[in-house]
Amino acid sequence: MDRAGSYLRRRKEATLSEPGLDLHAWETRWADLSEQAVDAPDEALPEFVRLVEEMLTERGYDLENPVVEEGEDMDLVRNFQAAREISRAAETTPLEREDLDAALEDLQEIHDYLVEGRAPP
Repeated sequence: MDRAGSYLRRRKEATLSEPGLDLHAWETRWADLSEQAVDAPDEALPEFVRLVEEMLTERGYDLENPVVEEGEDMDLVRNFQAAREISRAAETTPLEREDLDAALEDLQEIHDYLVEGRAPP
């Protein structure tokens, strides 16, 4: 499927869902993962990455070919990509707690921005 067709399909799917339901589901998952992260941040990190990736994608961000829209924070996608790389590294190599904490903090900031600062599509 070409890019235009893919974009139109995503927009149609977005209009068929209720934005408030997505937000509720995201917040529920975030709370569950936050509890898990207290005891096992290395295990929770990949799940946080998947959730934030879903949130960013639903908000229209192209994470593989990021182009920043006017007025958006350029660091948002960069911080996500950095957290994703740390998550991938953690799957094969034990990482310092500081690295895990930095990735989790970046994901928390992105989450907060998307939940509080951006209207649903």
